[in-house]
Amino acid sequence: MRYMILIYADEAAMANAPAEATYQMSAAYGAYTEALKKSGAWLAGDRLRPSQVTTSVRVAGGKTNVLDGPYADTKEQLAGFYMIEAEDADAAIAWAARCPAASTGTVELRPIWELTEYLSER
Repeated sequence: MRYMILIYADEAAMANAPAEATYQMSAAYGAYTEALKKSGAWLAGDRLRPSQVTTSVRVAGGKTNVLDGPYADTKEQLAGFYMIEAEDADAAIAWAARCPAASTGTVELRPIWELTEYLSER
């Protein structure tokens, strides 16, 4: 089953972190990504640009509304993601717990609702 590991972090804290802490975090993510790849669990993943360059799009009453910036003002922002393949929820949770952000921010784990599953349920 595929899962998304969504990484939330405090952008202000990240921007103000000392260079050594930033280097250590980058090294931790490199090691984590490499472990995912070696295990065969890694499907995709990337860091996201800061929320200041976000564009939120909504359609209401047939009209497209575009808002520069994130939709919600929160302490933590979506900073990146991994898409993984895991045998079951326990295996996915184990990978999410190993993510460096789990010790400094929030990691949200979501199973992917496969389109074929969704269509077959209808």
